[in-house]
Amino acid sequence: MVMASTPFGEHRKSEIRVGGPEQPKTERSLGADHLRRLRRLSYVASLMDTAVGIPFTRWRIGADSVLGLVPLAGDAAGTLVSLYLVNEARRLGLPREKLARMLGNVGVDLIGGAVPVLGDLFDMYFKSNLRNVDLVLDHFAVSRDDLKRVRRANRCARR
Repeated sequence: MVMASTPFGEHRKSEIRVGGPEQPKTERSLGADHLRRLRRLSYVASLMDTAVGIPFTRWRIGADSVLGLVPLAGDAAGTLVSLYLVNEARRLGLPREKLARMLGNVGVDLIGGAVPVLGDLFDMYFKSNLRNVDLVLDHFAVSRDDLKRVRRANRCARR
């Protein structure tokens, strides 16, 4: 533990974690199972919200936007995948307040996506799954870059 001062003269305790190039810092603070689950959550969220780029634009759409084109059944299928992400977050130990925010994001996505035609445009803008995964990653103080580094380090270690 290290005492660090803030610009206002207050002191707070902070923990310094050091990771070498062969072992990212997240490897030491989280178990391999947690990291694997976080990577899976990130992958599913990317698949649902930003899997494919629309040519000549900066917009990306995912399976949620495509499923939303099918009335009722598509929105229900997208919501089931979103609820899977919330359940995984619960199993990882997120507090109830964050789970409630995640469920709120899923509800907004469900209600906004249910509106014919406008709902499809709404799904392109409101990426509830990515928002939810960001809440999970923020809780564990892990960034998407950390997850990518861990994956690369594991690939190199297997060779």
